[in-house]
Amino acid sequence: MIAVVVTVALAFAGHVATYLNGLRLTQRQERLTRVNRQLGDFYGPLLALTEANARTFAAFVERHARPGGISPFSGGTPPTDEELAEWRLWVMTVFLPVLREMRDLVVGRADLLREPDMPPLLLELCAHAAGYEITAARWARGDFSEHLSPVAFPSAELAAYARRGFGELKLEQARLLGAGTGGGRWPRWPNRPMRGVGQRGLPPAGATVTPQP
Repeated sequence: MIAVVVTVALAFAGHVATYLNGLRLTQRQERLTRVNRQLGDFYGPLLALTEANARTFAAFVERHARPGGISPFSGGTPPTDEELAEWRLWVMTVFLPVLREMRDLVVGRADLLREPDMPPLLLELCAHAAGYEITAARWARGDFSEHLSPVAFPSAELAAYARRGFGELKLEQARLLGAGTGGGRWPRWPNRPMRGVGQRGLPPAGATVTPQP
């Protein structure tokens, strides 16, 4: 009788262990699937766009900077007509399309956010993009009285947010895949000091930021 009870108990314990192990593996796979989606569909593209935007804006400033590396929009001397025309060209062909992609990521992939609520800096990004849509519409009508978005761009905050989210998710992905955390630390993207312009869309002189249109 005792042998029967022991056998039944061991069998039951084995079934419970198998069930719990299967449940754990299922939950782990579901988490890995979500992390992969967060990396591939939101944080990866957001990081790529912010870094591309930074490098493109750095190229604009380098090409069109005034003596001392100052942006045409910085300082007491207003931009010339030629500088403004060049800025409009870069905004319409490079910066605004990137802003639209960033905004579409936030709007279309909000379910992949790590936070329970929408981060304020992402709302600021969307408002900044909307502000440039208004400015671009004025340009289309021949009104060149404004050249920046009326809403400031959270350049440094957005760059840090994208890097942090991508890096931490890569570490979690490695852990879920069994690679562990040792040696899986994602490299930091370097910040480069730039001297740009005003708070309505461009970075202040000497700030270490991810630039933005």
